[in-house]
Amino acid sequence: MTTVQDSAYMARALELARRGLTTTHPNPRVGCVIVRGGRVVGEGFHVRAGEPHAERLALFEAGEAARGATAYVTLEPCCHTGRTPPCTDALLEAGVTRVVAAMEDPDARVKGRGLAILRSAGLSVEVGLMGGEAARLNRGFVSRVVRSRPFVVAKAGISLDGRTALASGESQWITGPQARADVQRLRAESGAVLTGMGTVRQDDPRLTVHAGAPRQPLRVVVTSDLAIPPAARVLSGAGGVVVLTVADGPAGDILRAAGAEVVAVGGAPGRVDLRAGLAALAERGVNDLLVEAGPTLLASLLQEQLVDELRIYMAPALLGNGRPLADFTLSALSGARPWRYDDVRRIGRDVRLILTPEG
Repeated sequence: MTTVQDSAYMARALELARRGLTTTHPNPRVGCVIVRGGRVVGEGFHVRAGEPHAERLALFEAGEAARGATAYVTLEPCCHTGRTPPCTDALLEAGVTRVVAAMEDPDARVKGRGLAILRSAGLSVEVGLMGGEAARLNRGFVSRVVRSRPFVVAKAGISLDGRTALASGESQWITGPQARADVQRLRAESGAVLTGMGTVRQDDPRLTVHAGAPRQPLRVVVTSDLAIPPAARVLSGAGGVVVLTVADGPAGDILRAAGAEVVAVGGAPGRVDLRAGLAALAERGVNDLLVEAGPTLLASLLQEQLVDELRIYMAPALLGNGRPLADFTLSALSGARPWRYDDVRRIGRDVRLILTPEG
């Protein structure tokens, strides 16, 4: 039976887990708090893949005080050997007598087995406390493991009349500096940033995070003809580059020479199979995918219902006959997919809208 104190300790474990937002990719974000006699004796969070998990760091800090203690962990302790040994072994060796986990690990290598191992060893095990918060923190990891595709967030800056650029294509800058800083944070938390050829030609983006970031996201370009100019900024700088295309060809060799990985995922002539492309990114460990694309690619993703969240930064300006957010046509208003406002707030001079699909 959980208590108010249990909730407070789990909230602290979640706070610790959030410290790994920009670094743990492709691993889940996990925090752990060790408590004995009503006192916190150890804390830890997973920093990056290949380094000790949250439980081991918290147990190391606790030392002998872990014997007879309770471990609050935001994700079921792992029970398999990967780049690090099982955390279930560490908890048992340390003498922990109770484990409170926020959620079960969806990874088939764990998925209930870690909890079962602890229970069979005589530990008191509870799961589900603040599970919703833990699942949201690792929504990308859950999506990759369960759906075999990343959690997709589509971001756009628009005017009051729903335009993302002038008719000429000019778009820098519709939104203010605070909104752009918020996008930089979002990029830093994403495993990859995806765009299309229209944006590459029009804006020549880098799709990187500003200098000083602990990790650069994978940069992904969707193109059916592989016609990315070798001098395009997206091909330079830190971080890997993946090009998703219909079929490989001689142009692919030019892109590989520039350092890109070319992945042929099939599709109709002139149209990349986006669902297969997302699956290919999941195979490369991408949990959270940020889409910064033009109206054509965004429309395709929306129509195939591959967007899990919209982040719209609305500027207090009217652009008139400019470029739309998404370029598609509905035959009837009843065919419009409904979205739910999850968050609406001011970001500097702009308004940030976060929406998720209804139903």
